[in-house]
Amino acid sequence: MPKITVLPHPDVCPDGAVINDAPEGTSICRILLDNHIEIEHACELSCACTTCHVVIKEGFNSLEEATDDEEDLLDKAWGLTSVSRLSCQAIVADQDLVVEIPKYTINHAKENH
Repeated sequence: MPKITVLPHPDVCPDGAVINDAPEGTSICRILLDNHIEIEHACELSCACTTCHVVIKEGFNSLEEATDDEEDLLDKAWGLTSVSRLSCQAIVADQDLVVEIPKYTINHAKENH
């Protein structure tokens, strides 16, 4: 099983994280949530927003190509890069990944905890 390294994020994962044995065929978002990394996911993983946007620093080419719907949404994401994905749509394959959670999201309905 591949490993996912999450780079430090001041709010979501201040110290960064390493998830060993990430299950192949599962979305990055689901894996992060299952490992107590509370990435935003306002649309409940349905590819209807951009709050779970991530930047794949390593392993991008191991992911299946984004669908047209995902690409259309990514165009609206804050901090879009050529290796950006919606983590709810990026399915882990057989290679290790290094993931950066952007500092900001476009979520006008964000709740403060």
